[in-house]
Amino acid sequence: MKILFVSLGCDKNRVDTEVMLGMLHSRGYDFTDDESEAEAAVVNTCCFINDAKQESIDAILELAELRKAGQLKALIVTGCLAQRYKEEIQDEIPEVDEILGVTSSDKIIEAIDETLARNTIFSHKNYFDDINKKPVGGMDRIITTGGLFNYLKIAEGCDKHCTYCIIPKVRGNYRSVPMEQLLEDANKLAEKGVSELLIVAQETTLYGTDLYGEKKLPELLHKLCEIEGFKWIRVLYCYPEEITDELIQTIKSEPKICNYLDIPIQSGSDKILKKMGRRTSNAEIRELVGKLRKEIPDICIRTTLISGFPGETAEDHNETMALVRDLRFDRLGVFTYSQEEDTPAATMPDQVSERVKTTRRNKLMKLQQEIAFEAANEMVGRDVDAVIEGRITDSDDDDGLSYVARTYKDAPDIDGYLFVTGVQRELMTGDYIKVHITGSNEYDLIGEEII
Repeated sequence: MKILFVSLGCDKNRVDTEVMLGMLHSRGYDFTDDESEAEAAVVNTCCFINDAKQESIDAILELAELRKAGQLKALIVTGCLAQRYKEEIQDEIPEVDEILGVTSSDKIIEAIDETLARNTIFSHKNYFDDINKKPVGGMDRIITTGGLFNYLKIAEGCDKHCTYCIIPKVRGNYRSVPMEQLLEDANKLAEKGVSELLIVAQETTLYGTDLYGEKKLPELLHKLCEIEGFKWIRVLYCYPEEITDELIQTIKSEPKICNYLDIPIQSGSDKILKKMGRRTSNAEIRELVGKLRKEIPDICIRTTLISGFPGETAEDHNETMALVRDLRFDRLGVFTYSQEEDTPAATMPDQVSERVKTTRRNKLMKLQQEIAFEAANEMVGRDVDAVIEGRITDSDDDDGLSYVARTYKDAPDIDGYLFVTGVQRELMTGDYIKVHITGSNEYDLIGEEII
């Protein structure tokens, strides 16, 4: 029996997918990426914003046609969209056999086994556990990232309740995975050859507060650094108000931890930050970035912004532009505000038009493009560590080989690349080398290996 597994959404969803793949593999199931070969299909969905919802719905509908035609003997839907819209999926897509909530992914074997054994037209059964069910680690996973890097999800849910975000209602309260289980997970990843570990959660900085009564991310990071197989450890999703001096010193003192932080700030306007339910101000963001750059001069700071939040005026937008201009973030992404039902922001007055949202996003990204291009050019002449991602096709000539790589400033699948040219030896994916930066091309860097 071959199963087609479609995983959508964030890297936290990817971890859930890999755990489910591991469970199914232990049951003897095989996997395929070819719809024509699949006898069953699982869709792990996302519903964070409208575009993500539509992508998930389209994937389900496409596979529902195969289930209706009899090519698929089982169609299972899980993830955030399944948790949030189970009634709608049941009513409007009857070809879906079984629906699993976000805390019921451990029922994936049972769901597929039951559907196949029942051998009816459509099963129509659901599995929904308590949304605040305690998360566990220590599960075997099938690596889907290629093996060079992978993610360690250290917690589930969120307690912040930002007014634009549905995650607390879909994923529940903040719940940390016990540290001993995380270390077991991390060791298994290292044994499988993972050399870059990315720490993820809806919010990583609060890790441990529910289990141990205090923030334990620094302690966890120190213990992860003791695992021999990891070369780089990268921390994502750090809420600015929760970044402590202890965390900063941990990043500064541990050579394996990349001098890279992902810190979503969402706006530069105090008025909008307050309406968003965020817990920092413009001044506090500036103070934090200043402290980080003082303590770790070469730190790379990534952030995200939302354009066109309800009530955002041209003045509010200009305050955000000024913050970006002054702080010169190394990496920045901008999302137009998505009006999500069942969130406080969805019913706020003064909703901003799509045209204005898009215009403001484009202005922010144009400004960031200028900053990023200048920052890339400023890297010329520096020597950096880099990890090889692969060889560039047809790059073998008299001048040597060419490879695509990443620096510590580049998270996989998010940031830019470093193109290493004139290499006089064969390199393998996952090799860590020293590179002298010789040029830049927009967001990307160009360099030569230091022998």
